[in-house]
Amino acid sequence: MTAKEKKESIEEDNEFKHLVRVSGRDIKGDKNIVYGLSLIRGIGPRSARIICDSAGIKWKNKIGNLKDKEIESLEKEISAFDTSPKWLLNRQKDYATGKDRQVIGADLMLSLRDDLNRMKKIRSYKGIRHELGLPVRGQRTKSTFRKGASVGVSRKKVRQAQSKST
Repeated sequence: MTAKEKKESIEEDNEFKHLVRVSGRDIKGDKNIVYGLSLIRGIGPRSARIICDSAGIKWKNKIGNLKDKEIESLEKEISAFDTSPKWLLNRQKDYATGKDRQVIGADLMLSLRDDLNRMKKIRSYKGIRHELGLPVRGQRTKSTFRKGASVGVSRKKVRQAQSKST
């Protein structure tokens, strides 16, 4: 057997998957497991390594080489990630429940949108800045965040209009 044939037989044995669905997200099979899991909103590279270690999966492999049982164990560990240390979770002292939890995927986007809407509704400083499209965290606005209509008259349009009329 040549090296190419061995590689093909290994891929056939492992049933390489070109797309793997994990937590409602399609991940390309040629990605490293850690970086593939970090494509899911709410999971970063560090969280992905912790999830892989708790699932008993080597995180240096490609995600397309995982078997179905390993993908199921990853799903279970992602859903049970709330048991991680408090400082690692992305929703500490959640407004609605008052508990520490890890939110991923579409739930994360919904909770962020709810937080913004609550700030706008109570007319907090951050909420007002979000409404106006201005920087929220104290950045300067004299020289940055200049978008939209420019101040002053644009000369190009005036000159083009004059040249067309003559």
